[in-house]
Amino acid sequence: MFAHTLTQELLRVLDRPDLRVIAGERQIMLDPALDLPFRILPGGAIVLGLPAQGQQEETAFFLRHALELAPLLGLAPHDPLCAGFCAARTAALFWYLDTGRAETDAPAVWVPDMARADVPTPESLRLIWPHLAVLQPTLDPDVAPASFGALHAALRALWPMLGPTENLMATGGDARLAVDAATGLNHYGCSHRPRPWAITFASSTASSLSERGFAGAEKARLSLLAGALQGRAEAAARQLDGDIQTRIAAHFGLTAEEGVVLAPSGTDCELYALALAALAPGGRPVSNILLAPEETGSGVPLAAMGCHFANDTALGQSVTKGARIEGFAHDTLVINVPMRDGAGHVRPPADVDDETCRLTWRMRHAGQHVLLHRLDLSKTGLLAPGLAALEHACAPEEGESCPPDVVVDACQARLDPLRVRAYLDMGWMVMVTGSKFFTGPPFCGALLLPAAVRRRLDGPRSLPVGLGAYSYRHAWPAGRACGILPEGHNIGLILRWQAALAEMAALSAIPRVLVHDRLKGFLSAVAGRITADPALELLPPVAPERPVLDNAWDCLPTILSFFVRAPGTQGTFRPLALPQARQLYAWLNTDLSGLVPVDDPDAGLAAVLCHIGQPVPLAHPNLPGAIAGALRISAGARLVSGEPSHAGMDPTERLGREVRNVGQVLAKISLILRHWSRLGSAAPVQTYLPRGWQAQAILPA
Repeated sequence: MFAHTLTQELLRVLDRPDLRVIAGERQIMLDPALDLPFRILPGGAIVLGLPAQGQQEETAFFLRHALELAPLLGLAPHDPLCAGFCAARTAALFWYLDTGRAETDAPAVWVPDMARADVPTPESLRLIWPHLAVLQPTLDPDVAPASFGALHAALRALWPMLGPTENLMATGGDARLAVDAATGLNHYGCSHRPRPWAITFASSTASSLSERGFAGAEKARLSLLAGALQGRAEAAARQLDGDIQTRIAAHFGLTAEEGVVLAPSGTDCELYALALAALAPGGRPVSNILLAPEETGSGVPLAAMGCHFANDTALGQSVTKGARIEGFAHDTLVINVPMRDGAGHVRPPADVDDETCRLTWRMRHAGQHVLLHRLDLSKTGLLAPGLAALEHACAPEEGESCPPDVVVDACQARLDPLRVRAYLDMGWMVMVTGSKFFTGPPFCGALLLPAAVRRRLDGPRSLPVGLGAYSYRHAWPAGRACGILPEGHNIGLILRWQAALAEMAALSAIPRVLVHDRLKGFLSAVAGRITADPALELLPPVAPERPVLDNAWDCLPTILSFFVRAPGTQGTFRPLALPQARQLYAWLNTDLSGLVPVDDPDAGLAAVLCHIGQPVPLAHPNLPGAIAGALRISAGARLVSGEPSHAGMDPTERLGREVRNVGQVLAKISLILRHWSRLGSAAPVQTYLPRGWQAQAILPA
């Protein structure tokens, strides 16, 4: 609740989506006579003083500090000293994330010390305290020196979980989650803060958080911090891990005998599935049959062999990419079944099915235990092999200790929960994520276990010891096999999943028939626009072949992939090669104002940020000797459920606006193609905000 005395400048800062979510209903007032940046009143209200009326970045810093301190004083009323330093740590990290400025440019003298990787010394804490004490109700800035020794010890335990939600969500994955201070974005071109001014159809790759998702993660962070301040940090983290597993299980209809393994990514899920296949009865070597590895995650083939798929793990351990993970067998085989031919065309489903069955039976007769994949769906929306082929490939054979394991790669999560339930009923594992269709933040995955596979965790053999570099024990169902995993909790993963679950809950509240109709109308309109654009070539959408299910939206092709004509070419369509497609993808998500001529009829689109799916490397018959890049416009859960800012908006008009936003994406592609050489010389880079930010002026129409 904002008091009427707030200035227009403060209102602009409060209108930032991240700060608006954090502020919630808290009362915020302005007192021009207060010579402090802010003061927290005994009831939790915030009074902002004259020093907070500086530049917008400084105003945002002081407001973020106040918004952190106010709830922490309520969570730890008997320890205002610790609460004060916890809030200061979060504010300091917020400053550098928000501005990317050098340490010498901080708005408070204590910011550099509180932003360092290590806790300041007891003496440094003592010198900082007078600056923090004045911000709290009736506190004495003179505290006995001995208290700062105890405070230092307490802060050392708390330090890893202190910081803004957007910082913590960048932990517990790999280097692709790290936010570039210069751009405010991660490797995927998205943010862990809401970015509503950007047009976003990137759910086949990764999405920036919505305000709904950010609120879910922020609530979980405060719950973790409350537990830590009250001496029950382990219990609070364990409760949130369990809550995530319970809610995922409820969404997909798992029973008590089944299980959920939390994973930082779909690639980690692949590693976990291999580990569980190795626990199958008989102890035979595993042959892992992958479908279309070129259209899954880049690290999947390595994980499928039991090898490190990056140079760092989700738990922050440095490893050697490509090296075998300790405890995984050296005789694991990986066999690939492509779903496109050398020209990039989709192979006939019967050919893919026949090859899958032939390879499976060959490996079974060679004494191998097969881990067979069903891809549902690929990066461009392909599904294989067919159910009949899988049934044939997995038919029991006399004398065999265990038929093949099947794992469904449903990491795109573009399927009805009833489909997942059907897969589990067949005894198949299912890999899902909250970060694709559901539009949660990148790096939140889960492996769903049918009862028979879940029971392997109670057997005499342990999971590979090397999994301890990737996962904690409480991310798994209870079982003796998990005893090899370390205690602890992946805080970043917890927050990311809580954000994704907020989106899943919003989608679940929409009747299935409406989900189907909204997706169908949007996809039909967008396919028509792409087809009508001579600069684009739409890959024929492939509707997933699934058993009939009333009002099933997952029979729709929700990923629309297309090639873009190379600039300067006429006549026969020649697509952008992959490196140029990647440039185009990045420039769409970049403020290009000032880099294109102002007399171009579409110059006004230069500042509009457009985030779509990363280009997929595919062959194209008109690009011999090179690989083209197919861009993607994807329909995600938020397209159906909307966002909190859409409350009260007519759904038909809202979806019409989404279609118009696609029109802006396509128009910006044309703008970029017209000025390709000029942009290449300027080398513009993506940013969280457009330059000269005035959100109201650039929100999508």
